[in-house]
Amino acid sequence: MTGGTARGVHWVLAHPQQDSLNGRLFRSGVETLSADHDVVTSDLYAQDFDPVLRESDLGRPASRPGGRAAERLAEAYARGELAADVVAEQGKLAASHLLVLQFPLWWYGPPAILKGWLDRVLVGGFAYDDRLDPRYGVPRRYGDGGLVGRRALVVVTAGEDPGSIGPRGISGDLESLLFPLLHGTLWYVGIEALALHVVHDADGLDEDGVQREETRLRERLRGIGTEPGRPYRRLRDGEYREGRALRADLHPGRTDLGIHRLDA
Repeated sequence: MTGGTARGVHWVLAHPQQDSLNGRLFRSGVETLSADHDVVTSDLYAQDFDPVLRESDLGRPASRPGGRAAERLAEAYARGELAADVVAEQGKLAASHLLVLQFPLWWYGPPAILKGWLDRVLVGGFAYDDRLDPRYGVPRRYGDGGLVGRRALVVVTAGEDPGSIGPRGISGDLESLLFPLLHGTLWYVGIEALALHVVHDADGLDEDGVQREETRLRERLRGIGTEPGRPYRRLRDGEYREGRALRADLHPGRTDLGIHRLDA
């Protein structure tokens, strides 16, 4: 699965309140992008998306007893046995070149409904491949997945200020907190994330503050097509040893997550 339409956008919202700050940013963002792009949306709470991966999602039993859930999902995808709601979401994503994931930061991560969307939609065969690349001898993951060629904008609202959720903040650095999403999920399947779009102090914004954030998001979206990406290192480029650890000659002595970025 590669490509995506040249101007297709898939905007996924994970917030339960239509009249919230997130709801207003969602509507403003979709309206802005719709002027020049074909935009499809997934308002997960509004469409009552089921985030729970169930036995029924796995299709028929695996080819051997005790097959892993990931293997059974891949087989179900190959046989066309995935649930209709999952197939619909995969169709939206496949037709898009830009994925927007919007959510409030809850307990230092995305809401459960978005995690469940990722669990059920990004299955083997569609989003990545366990087979070895015949040229490089590594699985098609980390920059070479089934959704390669796409980019992602993560829009996140946080109730804390940049000091407390920054590099030295008590809550940790937001880039590090979202590393499992940016690298372990998006980059894993080949989607290159853009710089985070963060709304700080979201709980304390007055009407003027909300309008400022709507304007800031609109301005960014108007130039989204020319934004540089922030790629991580690809698995197939030989910079990781057999144990998947970064080579010792690259950033020796460093252990922070930034070492996996090409621009580190």
